[in-house]
Order: sequence, then structure tokens, then C-alpha cells
Amino acid sequence: MKHKYSLAHLTAMALPPVDLIEVAARTGYTYVGLRLSRVTDAEPLYPLITSKTAMAATKARLAATGVKVWDVELARMDPTHDAESYIPMLEATAELGAKHVIGQLPDANRERAHERFAKLCDYAKPLGITISLEFPWWTETGSLETATTVLNTVKRDNAGMLIDMLHFFRSNSSLEALKALPREWFHFAHVCDGPKAIAPGLDSTLHEARSDRLFPGNGAFGVKDILACLPDPITYCLEIPGDALAAEIGFEEYARRALQTAQKHLD
Repeated sequence: MKHKYSLAHLTAMALPPVDLIEVAARTGYTYVGLRLSRVTDAEPLYPLITSKTAMAATKARLAATGVKVWDVELARMDPTHDAESYIPMLEATAELGAKHVIGQLPDANRERAHERFAKLCDYAKPLGITISLEFPWWTETGSLETATTVLNTVKRDNAGMLIDMLHFFRSNSSLEALKALPREWFHFAHVCDGPKAIAPGLDSTLHEARSDRLFPGNGAFGVKDILACLPDPITYCLEIPGDALAAEIGFEEYARRALQTAQKHLD
């Protein structure tokens, strides 16, 4: 089966949205994912939420290329960020025509985390947006099990779960448990690969996640096995930052190789 692919922004974070869309169009992607917030001060922050000019330019490029926005990230509700702070992101998502926002809950206070996730889902529902919970494996919501607890607790029909191959594998999450979860939770997956083990420590963990992933089939994650536990078809979002290779060959060729490798391995 041929799947639809999205170019996740983290794969080419240095590209502003208009350039990412153009690269996606030239290399064969159906969608892009756009990051409208940042996790670290070192990341670029593209002002689509606050700049009408930037939003208009992005929408014009989408219309000109036919590429669509699949998802927007990142509603990262740590102890200092509540659900209300992401209402402008939800509104920008709706304006872009996207239907999915990625959420994270790096918060040890589980009651607060659950409450905030439920509120974000409630704010998103009138806009026709789902909130897909991602579980970065080094955070307080860092496994399939903890993410499942969130969704079972909040019981919102527009709440979903995002399976990222890296986080699933590194958290030692269970394929059997994944198979048993409600099918309606899953709308897309973050597809990448990586080695069986990495050097210990948070620095190595963050470097792999943000700068050094592998194309599907080039590592030990068992990408096909994980995807076989999910509904089919779903959109495959290629989140494969590879800073060294991208610097060598350029983002456009990197995006092209990522897509060609994924299609050869997965379609």
C-alpha cells in the first residue's frame, strides 16, 4: 500500500514554513507539519501565531503548491504552561486548515497534567482539532503506559496518541499493549529509526532525538513491527532530524532521500 507522507518540521527546523512547504512540494510529500512553538531557546520561532504577514505568506505558499498542513506542534504543558496558553496555537492551526495538534505533558503532578490535557482537548473540539499526546521517553509522560493512563483518565473523543518510533522503542513500550489500544486514538505516526543503543545520559538522549535519527529501515527500532500495530492507512510523518547529513547535502536532498527510503521500506 502506498501511504501519504508528511515532512515534519524537526527534520528541517532551520527552514521557515514557506521554505519547508516548497521543499515538501518539490520532493513529493503530501503534507508538512509546522512547529509554532519552541522547546529550547536555540530553536527558531516562526511567528505565524503573532504575525498576520507570516500567516498570509504561509497560506499563499500552501495554495500555490497544493501541499497541506497535517499537524502543528507543540503544546508542551510543563508546570509553567497551562492549556489556555495554547489557545492562539489552536486558532492558528484552524486557520492553516490542519486538524491535529501534538501535545506533551512533562509534568510530575499527574492530576494537573490530566486536567490540562482535558482542557486543551475541550478548547480544540469546537475547531475540529484533535490533540495527539506524544510521550518523549525521558519525560514524566514517557511511555505508552503513562500516555494510555492520560487518555483513559480524560475520556475526550478528540484526544489521541502519537506514536513516535524513537520514543516507543527507547521507552521499552510493548507491541502487544499497543495493539490492544482503541484504533480511534491513532491518526498519524512519527516515523524514524535509530541504533539499538546510544550512550547513556541526557545529553546523548536529546542529541539523538533532535539531531541524529536514521531513515526507516536503517536502524534497530523495528519500524515495520511498530506500524503493524497501528491502523492502516494512517499518515506517516517523517520526523528524522539528521544534522550532519543535511548539512552535507542540503535540506531538499535530505528530505528527498528520507521520503524515498521510507517509501521503499514501508510501501
